[in-house]
Amino acid sequence: MRAPPRLYALVAAAVLSVAGTALVPAAASAAGGPATTASADASAQPSKPFRANAAPPELRASGNKLVDESGATRRLLGVNRSGGEFMCVQGRGIFDGPVDDSSIKAIAGWKVNAVRIPLNEECRLGLSHIDAAYGGANYIAAVKALVARLEANGITPIVELHWSHGRYTGGDSHCPDTEYATCQKPMPNAQYTPAFWTSVAQTFKGDQAVVFDLFNEPFPDRATSDPTAAWTCWRDGGDCPGIDFRVAGTQTLLNAVRSTGARNLVLIPGLAYASDLRQWLTYRPDDPAGNLAAAWHTYNFNTCSSESCFDEQLAPVIAQVPFVAGEIGENTCSHGYIDRVMAWLDAKGASYPGWTWNTWDCSSGPSLISDYNGTPTNFGVGLRDHLKGMQ
Repeated sequence: MRAPPRLYALVAAAVLSVAGTALVPAAASAAGGPATTASADASAQPSKPFRANAAPPELRASGNKLVDESGATRRLLGVNRSGGEFMCVQGRGIFDGPVDDSSIKAIAGWKVNAVRIPLNEECRLGLSHIDAAYGGANYIAAVKALVARLEANGITPIVELHWSHGRYTGGDSHCPDTEYATCQKPMPNAQYTPAFWTSVAQTFKGDQAVVFDLFNEPFPDRATSDPTAAWTCWRDGGDCPGIDFRVAGTQTLLNAVRSTGARNLVLIPGLAYASDLRQWLTYRPDDPAGNLAAAWHTYNFNTCSSESCFDEQLAPVIAQVPFVAGEIGENTCSHGYIDRVMAWLDAKGASYPGWTWNTWDCSSGPSLISDYNGTPTNFGVGLRDHLKGMQ
């Protein structure tokens, strides 16, 4: 999901404040194949979601399921916790709202077992235009502390690259006046994103309870009308049609993660803002660790938003690999759409975090809560009650 509209004025101000600043890391040290044998559709033997416990599991892909150390089937059911992608680059902090113990317990109170954490590559790498208070070592320490608090409550952390570097002026450009990581770009960049994932993987390679989500919502298909070129760009990167910067493809990013020795579960989203997975199986990158899952985002305003479309486009992917709907939501301040999505995903044994555990006005984007004690919005009631009812 892109940041709510109210944030873009702040982004523009942040861009003006850093204009002309050299993009050089403050310090160099500041630095979405799996098993291919298709298994039976998970709907034949529906799995039970796991609940928060003493420690989250070390997840791995097994056929089209996620399993823990004992081989038991697991699902990731939870929320997104937005803020780490935009607060730092806007010079306003690191997270949007509290991430202390009490706030994490409020999340756990919804019977959540996974939290997706959007990040910003320039802040992680501590580039020179980022306020040092919110970038580099301070940013890394804050993310590690949040991950530790989630794990202490038995919640699986999903760390995800949301905003990245690179000037883009093509179709669906969101900040064409700047190259900085102040909005969603169509693809990750070769200049900084491999270094970002090397850094993240080095930090968490000893903790396989942490899940890596390679890139929020790719949309190289908005830069070219050639679907083959878009999917090739998605996997291989390089000089992609319609994209102004050199791209790091999913294979390059996966290689960066695995080169550190990290064997953590990796989520890889599809095209069209992660809503199109029709060629995911054909173009998926090779993974020496065999620990990949397909990632999908869905909102009521997406093109593919009916069960018949899900059956046609998603079911073939779910039949072969683990499937995580990294963002589900709707812009109605209600939950009719996600109720249908959750029912369909439950029948397939798939996973889904809702967007988002932030106190934004529902009219500016899906917001699950009205306060950080966990009081749900009308939209959030649907997710909360559904997760609590799965006990």
